Amino acid sequence: MKGTIPTKVVGLEVGAVSQTIDARWLMAYAAALGETDPRYYDTTAPGGPIAHPLFPVCYEWSVALTLRSKTIKPELLPLGVHSTHHLVIHRRPEAGDRLLTRGQVLSVRASRTGTLVVIRYSTVDRNGRPVTTTDYGSVFRGVSTDGNADAAIAPLARVEPPSGDEVRWSSTVSVSSQGAHVYSECARIWNPIHTDIAAARAAGLPGLILHGTATLALVVSRVIRHDLGGDPTRVASVAARLTGMVPVPSTFTVRGRGRAGDVIAFEAVNERGEPVLSDGILRAS
Repeated sequence: MKGTIPTKVVGLEVGAVSQTIDARWLMAYAAALGETDPRYYDTTAPGGPIAHPLFPVCYEWSVALTLRSKTIKPELLPLGVHSTHHLVIHRRPEAGDRLLTRGQVLSVRASRTGTLVVIRYSTVDRNGRPVTTTDYGSVFRGVSTDGNADAAIAPLARVEPPSGDEVRWSSTVSVSSQGAHVYSECARIWNPIHTDIAAARAAGLPGLILHGTATLALVVSRVIRHDLGGDPTRVASVAARLTGMVPVPSTFTVRGRGRAGDVIAFEAVNERGEPVLSDGILRAS
């Protein structure tokens, strides 16, 4: 093992970090995903350009950096890979919002390939009203822990998947050789394993990989297109496991699975049919 993440960090909290959401950031994030819906770029609309459902990862990132610096040794940070994501949207962030985000370590557990650390990001507006809540899991590959521990607060309740395993639709996503670089700059999320080949290889990766948040965002965009009539404002929550890395460049395929009313199951596989994203559940309003 390459190091240890102690369970004593569970419960540690940082924040609140204040950030102002501007139209340029919202538009850039949509552009990084190749979105063409004009609502993502309409600065004349009352609330400005609409936010992509995965946009919260952008303002959560600075909190992630602060919390990780207090809980994980610097030499272990490049070994972290996004593995689970559960987002609840209480109301969509808008241009002009001043948002306050807190981060708290929810759990530290041994996994098959290392140690899984789950962090809760809780974001409210300037009046204290909830905007988004995210439980974000990262596996630190080859890193050990001294036990398994959970925080006093429970993880977000997961929606039960709809029955039925048929593939209702599929859609291929192409990731360009510049995809991770564009996403990094537009999202304002900088992690060198996605854009710096030397850093990626030093972390034990064969090459550059796409951000897990980018993979999930691209998948959610296809679910919106196929199951929500192209309306991103209907997304109320998203949960998924990121079960495979997406090399840059490459292609992967999104599959719509079971659906029961406003609860939609989805997944994604790579060019060899191996899982990239599993157990995806989207709840619409």
